[in-house]
Amino acid sequence: MAQNWDDLRLFLAVARAGSLSGGGKALRLDAAILGRRVARLEKTLEVALFLKSPQGYTLTEAGARLMVRAEVAEQAMRQATAGVEEPSETLRGQIRVGAPDGCANFLLPQVCARLAEAHPGLDIQIVALPRVFNLSRREADMAIGVSAPSAGRLVVQKITEYHLHLAASQDYLAAHPALTDLADLAGHRMVGYIPDMIFDQELDYLADLGVGRVPMASNSVAVQVQMIRQGAGIGVVHDFSLPFVPGVTRLLQDQVLLSRAFYLIRHEDDQGNARLSRFAEALSAGLRAEVAFLEAKA
Repeated sequence: MAQNWDDLRLFLAVARAGSLSGGGKALRLDAAILGRRVARLEKTLEVALFLKSPQGYTLTEAGARLMVRAEVAEQAMRQATAGVEEPSETLRGQIRVGAPDGCANFLLPQVCARLAEAHPGLDIQIVALPRVFNLSRREADMAIGVSAPSAGRLVVQKITEYHLHLAASQDYLAAHPALTDLADLAGHRMVGYIPDMIFDQELDYLADLGVGRVPMASNSVAVQVQMIRQGAGIGVVHDFSLPFVPGVTRLLQDQVLLSRAFYLIRHEDDQGNARLSRFAEALSAGLRAEVAFLEAKA
């Protein structure tokens, strides 16, 4: 077994990142120093923990066994320190939030800016990726999702509902046939997700509307919104994004109104962590207020 918790902490960072550089970034530690520490750990244990290649670090069988034990030790450390945190209301330290890019682009910047202003010692990291986050591998301290996962040791809390409409730029509408009914969509160029890169069925908006071909597509909500703003076609947009794209207007509001929800997802083991719980509560409240504010402006 490893000599101390610090060895395990460094080992976990490399195992989760798959590289010394990634582990070093997570720990704010030079990759060369981290490499020496990993080599020392392997020498102490007299076993290779990683297969090293130009593509990165892959766990050996011994490394995989150690990772299970290291994660148990990590959770024990979390539980041991959860009840002895500073009683101050000021949040400190680093917290990483994973989120789909619509939320990350149009909501989290202003919500987290206000949290940072209220808590100067807090370092907030927003990971904007169009996929489901693996909290068991500690890709983030918590994640925001567009559906409630039913598997895994996760605790899920609904944050707020939000709404979406068909929309297009005024320039596009001026240059193309009038849109008076859903059936008219067949004569228009559509903007949406790349079909085989839709990571959650809740995002398959165009399929719900009977749209097949999507000539202008991206896996990013922000890119789709900019395509629409530039007159590329008609797409489904979040109402909360509309204040950021002047010249884009909602269409067929009496026929199309999509409702979805954001969920806060945390690892079950973190429920006893008072700092993360306070941050999660503040983040959820901020998101609810921001969605309401921006949708009222749309």
